[in-house]
This record gives sequence, structure tokens and C-alpha cells, in this order.
Amino acid sequence: MDSKRNFFQTFRLLFIGAIVTTLIVGLALILLTFSRAGKPLDTSRVNALQNSTDDCVTCHADVSPDIVQQFGYSTMAAADVTCRDCHEVSADYPAATSHEGIYVLSVPTAALCNQCHEEEVSEYTQSRHGLPAYVAVFGTENLSAGLMNLYQSIPEGGYAPDKSRNDIAALEGPDLTTFTCESCHNIGKPAADESVGQCVKCHLRHQFSLEQARKPETCNACHIGPDHPQWEIYHESAHGIIYETMGENWNWTAEAGTLSVVDFQAATCAICHMSGFGAAETTHDVGDRLTWYLFAPVSERRPDWESNLQRMQSVCFECHNSNFVSTLYDAADVATAKVNQWVKNSQDIIAPLNAANLLTSQPFDEPIDFTYFELWHHWGRTTKFGVWMQGADYSQWHGAYEMLHSTAELQDMVNQKLSEAGAQQ
Repeated sequence: MDSKRNFFQTFRLLFIGAIVTTLIVGLALILLTFSRAGKPLDTSRVNALQNSTDDCVTCHADVSPDIVQQFGYSTMAAADVTCRDCHEVSADYPAATSHEGIYVLSVPTAALCNQCHEEEVSEYTQSRHGLPAYVAVFGTENLSAGLMNLYQSIPEGGYAPDKSRNDIAALEGPDLTTFTCESCHNIGKPAADESVGQCVKCHLRHQFSLEQARKPETCNACHIGPDHPQWEIYHESAHGIIYETMGENWNWTAEAGTLSVVDFQAATCAICHMSGFGAAETTHDVGDRLTWYLFAPVSERRPDWESNLQRMQSVCFECHNSNFVSTLYDAADVATAKVNQWVKNSQDIIAPLNAANLLTSQPFDEPIDFTYFELWHHWGRTTKFGVWMQGADYSQWHGAYEMLHSTAELQDMVNQKLSEAGAQQ
């Protein structure tokens, strides 16, 4: 009897334990699902299209309901902006297509955004995100006279007004660049109406969330990888660590132009480069607070670098004292000059091959071309970005170390070519 009683007691305990374990696991899965799901829509506002009888809304509610729902909860819909305000154009408008008895643009151009956002479009058009981004891949040869004048009025355009088509993009061809270079650089692509840029690269349709546009993940779409790893550097920096550990409690929907340390306790991409924060005014010109052309092989000062410096430092001063900021800037200027000198050294190393006509005229047709290019385009730029964004690992092991390694490799390649040609090393 005792053994039978013990058996049933053991069985009962195991059965209860199994039920409790199942409930705990089930609850954990439910909580995990909700935590991962997040909140795809800002439903704190009323759906402005809930009772709409507009033809566009009623049709697309069946054809593409998610788009209608996104727009319904947007600030634009709340401000009585309609589908037609952004999409409908005249029959003779460039690139217009006939659609259900009207003429539309499937993707609104910056000219249409300009109807309401004139200041933002003007700043954007004069920025690095405008024509300079597009020209960096496609060159200037297909720009109209008006677009060429616009390009040359931009700091980057004045810096390199004679840019030719990017050699890498030309070698890869449109079969690949549609999915590679163009994915990011088309942020500055001219439209058929000659307005410049694709606002939707940052303000994703159709909710146009202020929170989404402000978060670093949006910039991550392009500013990532070996030649411009700002996303990776940011995550390594103190700013990025604070964002990762505390950012969910920040005031992401604060009114534009009113942001302060009360809303954001550390810098983000937008805080540094675009947002109205402290004494700095809001801007859509992402180069408005930069002092150097860091993207260049040998960096030079930007034309208005002293004014730019004041604007950027006014953001820094919201959290840091003047000694910290000035010390950082002085040291980063010295480090930038050091990288410049290493790049110049690489140019001196390869100069004898050019003088002796020992390099082909075709770009990227032998290993030395890639080594020489990566030295400045990958490692030099990464070193500089890491310095200014305070990402030590990228300044060092993904930057300065790789520059030194490539310099030694380049010197060996040059010596070998000179030796094979019977020239003096």
C-alpha cells in the first residue's frame, strides 16, 4: 500500500509540475511575442480615414489596406492632407501616368513635398543627401544645365564639380547597381520634373512617423559597412550605448525644434546632424554642422567650417563642458591630418608606377588597384569617422591598423612591379 501511495503522490506531483511548466512557458511565449511585435502604428491618434468616403481610400482599403491604415494614423492625414494632394498631377506633368480617370505620380517628388515643406526641401536640396549623393555614382554628364548649376552651388559640388561616373558602379553595371549603389545614392536622384531627392528614403511611407525618422536605425539603411560604418561606430560609442540601454524612454514624438536634454539624454544621428536641439536650429542639410570633407581621400575643410563648428558645438554644449568639446575637436583635427598624411604617403608610393606607365588605364583590373583604393576609401575614412564619432575599435582595428597593413602591402606590390620592369625601386 505504501508503494502504491508513493507512486500516486509522485505521479500527482509530476502532473502538477508539467501543468505549471506549460503555463509558465506559454506565458513567456506570449510576452515574448508582444515584446517583439512592438507597436507598428501610432494609434494614440484617431484614424483620420476611418469613415472616409474618398474614392482613393475606399478603393485602396481593399487593394492595399495596410497603406491606408498607416496613412490614416499619420499626422498628415490628421492635418487633412489627402492622397490626391501628394499623388495627383496634371496630364502633362513629367512622368505622370493615367490612373482611374486621373493622372498620378506613384512616388511623389520633392516638388510635390515642397508644396507644404518648402524650407525642408530647400535645405535638403542644398545638402550632401541631394545631388552629391547621386553624382557620386552616376557622375555629372547626364545632368541638365540647371541641375549642374544646382550641383555646383552645393559645398560638395563646388569641391568636385567634374565628377565622372563611379568606376565600381560602371564595372558592376545596372544589373547589380539597381540593388547596390542605387539603393542608397538615389536619395539624391533628380526626378523627371528636375526636383531633387527622395524624401521617402528617410520618411518611410505611409505613416511618415516622426519617431521612425529620428531613430538611428533609419540612418542604418545606408550608413553602414566598411567604407562608412557610422551605424557600427555609433553602437560602440558612449552615445550609442546610452541609446541602446535607455532610449526606449526618450520623448521621440516631441515637437520639432523644441528638443532638449529632458527629451534625449544622449546624441543620436538626428540630434547631431539635423534636429533642433538646444541652441541649434532644425535643418535638413546634413552637412550644415560638419567641419571637414571626411569622405574625401585627403580631407579638406568645408567652406563654412567655422560657422558649422559653432552650430555642432552648440549641440555638444547641452551635455558637455567647453573644455571637453574643444579638447576633442583639437585632437580629432590632429588625427584627421595624420590620416591625410598616410593617404598622401600612399600616393607617393604608387607615383613611380604612374611615372613609368606600369599601371593600365583600366580601373580595378589588377589587385594593386583595390589595395590602393581600399587604403583611403575603406580604412582611411573609417579611421576618421571613428575618431569624430568616438568609436575606438573602428579608429584602430578597422581603420588605422588596416591603413598601415595596406601601406606595407602597397609598397611590396609597387616594388615587385618595378623589379619586374627592371626599374629602380
